[in-house]
Amino acid sequence: MNTTILSGYSWLELWSPVTFVAVVLLSFLYYKKVASSSRYVVTKRQVTYFFIAAFIFYIVKGSPVKVIADTFLFSAHVFEIMALLFIVLPLLILSMPAEWARKYFWNHRLKFAIKLFGHPWMAALLFNGALTVYFVPRFFNIVHESLLLSIISQLFLMFMGFLMWWTIIMPLPEISKFSYFTRVAYIFLNAVLLMPIGIYLLIIIHQVHYPIYEATATQFIPSITAVYDQQLGGGLLKAIQLASYGIALFYLVKNWSRKEDEQEGQVDDENIRVVQGVVIHLPKK
Repeated sequence: MNTTILSGYSWLELWSPVTFVAVVLLSFLYYKKVASSSRYVVTKRQVTYFFIAAFIFYIVKGSPVKVIADTFLFSAHVFEIMALLFIVLPLLILSMPAEWARKYFWNHRLKFAIKLFGHPWMAALLFNGALTVYFVPRFFNIVHESLLLSIISQLFLMFMGFLMWWTIIMPLPEISKFSYFTRVAYIFLNAVLLMPIGIYLLIIIHQVHYPIYEATATQFIPSITAVYDQQLGGGLLKAIQLASYGIALFYLVKNWSRKEDEQEGQVDDENIRVVQGVVIHLPKK
């Protein structure tokens, strides 16, 4: 890896102070207005989730990783996007206390958009469709010729990703109307819908799709070609996606099992009991 190539960039370009200040300010506001507020119940785990998300956001958007992703390696760009969509977003949603989320999302004008676009099948199609289109070579190459288009497209992906994870995590009890089975099936659907762009376009086809990285990939890592860089990006896309979904699936199944255990022996009526998932009708006294 030719790290000396980064010496041509200033310290301000490599370690964005604007991004750093923004992350520190948001972290301070979260701790002061949310985590330390008596109006919300915030666990230590939620606070940890937020600061991990903030740290990862700065790494991919304010450190030399951003320069490498923008200029030298397509795989680094894939890592940047997937880290935002599959690590930062779910951690941010998990860091929200229920009362805060209810105030600023569910009891806000955003409620209509969340109800409409946050429906599982709608969110799955929109998010995976948007992410697939983003990596379609013709669209990708046009978008990355303009900084404005690049920012708009990534913000749109973040919005769609937020709705997708909102459907999986269900941070508010009053909207948790989808069963655990539906949410588990939803995760599998999302994994399948992103498979074409992750495997076919980036791994199977052995030709250069993203010419803006064709010359720079070899400059940064002499042993890697543009095609190898592209294939590495496809591998990172699927690895991060599947790892994130795998963790979500693990916790969904765990909570599902816990819920079933809590219902064991539960009396729903004076003459009805639930034992090992079987409803038993007791004789009336």
